[in-house]
Amino acid sequence: MRALCATDLSAASEAAIENETCLECLGRIGVDTIHLVTVVPANVHSGMPGVNFEERRRRGLDQYREVIEAAGFDVETHVVRGTPYRRINGIAETVHADLSVVSSRGQSPLENRVIGSTARNLARTTVVPLLVNRVERATDDPEVLREDLFRRVLFATDFSENAERAFDAFSYLRHATEEAALVHVRSPKDEDADIDPRERLAERASTLETWGIETRIEVRHGDPADEILAVESEVTPSAVLVGSKGRSRIRRLLLGSVSEEIVAQATGNVFLVPPPRAV
Repeated sequence: MRALCATDLSAASEAAIENETCLECLGRIGVDTIHLVTVVPANVHSGMPGVNFEERRRRGLDQYREVIEAAGFDVETHVVRGTPYRRINGIAETVHADLSVVSSRGQSPLENRVIGSTARNLARTTVVPLLVNRVERATDDPEVLREDLFRRVLFATDFSENAERAFDAFSYLRHATEEAALVHVRSPKDEDADIDPRERLAERASTLETWGIETRIEVRHGDPADEILAVESEVTPSAVLVGSKGRSRIRRLLLGSVSEEIVAQATGNVFLVPPPRAV
């Protein structure tokens, strides 16, 4: 598997990319090649006096390369110019990445606005599964909040086609997962459904348990994002696994979707699986 790791060379990015446990977790799910990508924003000019941004960033990536290669991965580096989320998506497609990783402090003060906006825009437009890796807020020397990226997974489902696609990610996440909580939030239109959601969750739990994953199920009522976040605060998973429902470029840019709210507000990591890309 190939992973694309995006970095702006900030302390938050460094905490995620050089964390030994995080790298070990990526190895467990089958990642053997990591593409390190940094994007010089288009409005930053290389001709500014005394500044060579591309060279500085390449040196920064070389430092990361040494750490990641020592952990047993093949590494390729990319220094590009443009709009960060667009270039990251473009490189993910070009190198046939199986997932992308971006760090986020979950806030956007001025000093973190680039990486914060990049994480949000990737959540809306990502072309491959996206791991938003949380790091500590309001500190100059941040640490990763959930080092064991996939040890405890909270899977949120509405039983849609893309939710099932997200569940399929367990086919490789299971090698790093020990516990899982499966959650469905019922809406009024679900009340007349032919199949009890607990039965549907139980079927999926049975699959995970055959893989040795300790699993619990829960059905809630209310606002989907609020209830999913409430479960996250109760079970403190390493990551929330959820599918993105965007079907078109326009819909993906709309604010307020459940997946976007989870990416914005979750305490821990979020693993977002997008719909299949149209050919």
